Amino acid sequence: MIGLFRLVESPVNQTDILQALIAKNLVSDPNGARGRLLKEAARLFRDKGYERTTVRDLAAAVGIQSGSLFHHFRTKEEILKAVMVETIRLNTALMQAAADAAHSARQKLRALVRAELESINGQTGEAMAVLVFEWRSLSDTSQAEVLELREIYEGLWINVLKSLQDEGALAADPFVVRRMLTGALSWTVTWYKPERGGLTLDGLTDEVMAMMALKND
Repeated sequence: MIGLFRLVESPVNQTDILQALIAKNLVSDPNGARGRLLKEAARLFRDKGYERTTVRDLAAAVGIQSGSLFHHFRTKEEILKAVMVETIRLNTALMQAAADAAHSARQKLRALVRAELESINGQTGEAMAVLVFEWRSLSDTSQAEVLELREIYEGLWINVLKSLQDEGALAADPFVVRRMLTGALSWTVTWYKPERGGLTLDGLTDEVMAMMALKND
C-alpha cells in the first residue's frame, strides 16, 4: 500500500506531488471550495477546538451558508476526518519522495526529519496539530481509517531506523527512537521561531541529527 504514495519520480517539488495527489483524488485542491473549507476547518479546530467549532463557524470562515457545507460533507466529523486523512496522505507522499531521493540510511533519516519539521511548522502545521489534539473526537470507524494511513507514515521512519540499527549506527530500539522523535519534533511548533533570526529548518534538522549521535558519523 505504501507504493500508493510513490506518485512521481524523485526528486520532485511539493507542487508536483500535490498535483499528483489531486489528480488521483487523494487530496483536495487547496484552491477549490472543498480545499478552502478543509484549510479553514484545520485553523478553527486548532484554535477553538473541534467541539467548540460550529457548522456556522465553518461556513462563515469560507463565506457560504451553513447548509452549503453539506454539499461537500455529510457531518462535521467527516470534515475533521478529511482534515486528518488528507494531511497524512500529503505528508506521507512528501516524505516518501524525500527519502527516495536520498541514498544512504543516514541521509534518508535526515530527509525524514527535515520533511516532518516542515510539515509541523509549515503549511500543514494546523492540520498536523488537529491530528494530534483532536484524535479522540473521531468515531472508532474513522480512527481505524486514519490509523491505517498513519501506519504507512510511521513505517517510513521505522524502516529507515531499522536500517541504521542493522548498520550499527543506531544502538537504541527503532520504535522507541521514533516515539521520542515524534514528541520532540512535534513540540517545535511551540518554540521554533525562525523569523526571530534563529535557526532555519535546515539548521534545526542538523541539530536533530547531531542530537541523534549516530555512530560512525
